[in-house]
Amino acid sequence: MSQAGPFQRVNTVSPPLKGSFPLDHEGACKYEMLKYMCCLHEKNQQNTECRELAKQYFSCRMDKGLMEKDEWHKLGYADKKVRPSNSNLVAY
Repeated sequence: MSQAGPFQRVNTVSPPLKGSFPLDHEGACKYEMLKYMCCLHEKNQQNTECRELAKQYFSCRMDKGLMEKDEWHKLGYADKKVRPSNSNLVAY
């Protein structure tokens, strides 16, 4: 007898679109990850302000073999210019 409900077991599991990748247990890219997370916190979770830091984090992961090397445009970083932050502007 099959029932639908919150306690029904899932028999089929689909993998993530990009596949699985190893976690950074040894902290090889911890510094890049922390810079990105601090930026997100400072910018109220607006990731467009932190795109360059995210790209540095992905680059570190690819360089250290923690994720497959891929083309930047496939990861959402196609020749888009990052907006300058408002911290460079001088108020009069």
